Order: sequence, then structure tokens, then C-alpha cells
Amino acid sequence: MSISPEPGISVLLPSVLQPLAGGQSILTAPAQGAVTVEWLLDSVTREYPALSRRLRDETGTIRRYVNIYVNGNEIRRLQGLVTAVAPGQDVLIIQSVAGG
Repeated sequence: MSISPEPGISVLLPSVLQPLAGGQSILTAPAQGAVTVEWLLDSVTREYPALSRRLRDETGTIRRYVNIYVNGNEIRRLQGLVTAVAPGQDVLIIQSVAGG
């Protein structure tokens, strides 16, 4: 009898955010099925409040300089925080860099 690993969803972090997640480049949340981006962010940032504050404001809205992609699609062009994410899908966070 083989034991398969617990299904989960991984969130890839850019190097600028990794120090806020204990140096990790990938955070994984256990999930048996589809979840919302909001649930996923709550789950993976629970142990990293500084990362949570960097991604969302006091109202829970994604900060405007943070872009989150599910399978290559930016969530603002989908359903925002209620966008569904299933195990095996790629979630990528990109923090915009201001320039002038």
C-alpha cells in the first residue's frame, strides 16, 4: 500500500518577499479540492503576519502593487480574491517595482 502525499496548492514567492516567509520561495497549503485565493493567502500567511500585511491592506484587499496569478492569469481579471484555485494549479505572486 502506497501513501500518496497530501494534496496541496503551492504559492511561489518572488525573492523580495522570501525574507518575510522565513526565506522560503514556495509556501504550500493543504487542500483536498478547489479553494479561493483568499483562503489560500490566509492559509499560507498565517505564520507570516509581515508577509500578509505586505500582500493585503487592513480591509483584506490585495495591495495595488501586488499581482497574483493563477495558471498565468492575473486574479484581478478573473474573480479577484474569490478566484478558485485547485491542487496542481500554479499560483505566483509578483510584487511590482516602482520606477521613474
